[in-house]
Amino acid sequence: MESTPPNSTPAKPHHDRKKARVLLVEDHSVVRQGLTLLIDDEPDLHVCGGVGSVAEAIEAIEQLKPDIVLADISLGEPSGLELIKLAHDRHPDLPILALSMHDEAVYAERALRAGARGYVMKKEATDRVLTAIRRVLAGEIYLSDRMSNRLLRKLVHPEQAEDVVPTETLSAREFEVFNLIAKGVGPTEIAQRLNLSVKTIETHRERIKEKLRLRSGAELTRYAVQWHLDHG
Repeated sequence: MESTPPNSTPAKPHHDRKKARVLLVEDHSVVRQGLTLLIDDEPDLHVCGGVGSVAEAIEAIEQLKPDIVLADISLGEPSGLELIKLAHDRHPDLPILALSMHDEAVYAERALRAGARGYVMKKEATDRVLTAIRRVLAGEIYLSDRMSNRLLRKLVHPEQAEDVVPTETLSAREFEVFNLIAKGVGPTEIAQRLNLSVKTIETHRERIKEKLRLRSGAELTRYAVQWHLDHG
């Protein structure tokens, strides 16, 4: 018998092993319930469990053996991007589809680099979400046409890439630090949250300022806060 991790959405009992098993990782229970109803209404898909944090997701993957993970990248700390990286490192053959309210131009490429096999925005029509799940299950990469074209242009003509987002130059760790700065978190607390030294955080801050061409810590904070308002 399958067990469901604590604080998770119970899955409906079912015995049709032909249905693909979907694990939902979403920290808003209402959204999780809505996705469960949407997916369970399909003849070939079944939600085997739903959880709201990275720790619960890692446990659920081990216990429930899903065929695919649908993960919101906005999970708090650690983030959904960190979950994707952890899950991919531990289970490289497990398909992961990133789900987000954030602009794909900012996060889609990062999600793919972390190990996701697709990125779908929450504002997309429900049939797009189902299409994305099925394509990723079939071994394909799912991105919107706009994002696919953008990445192809960047690959073929990097010097002509359109809509370059400055934060794309940041490494995964720098981007994580930048996000915490944007939320008003100070260096000491960032160090505690990421289990790093304050000196290391200050080094990351200096590199972020250099890459974003910012002159001071105050300028970095203002830029990060405005970026969060525009993209968060």
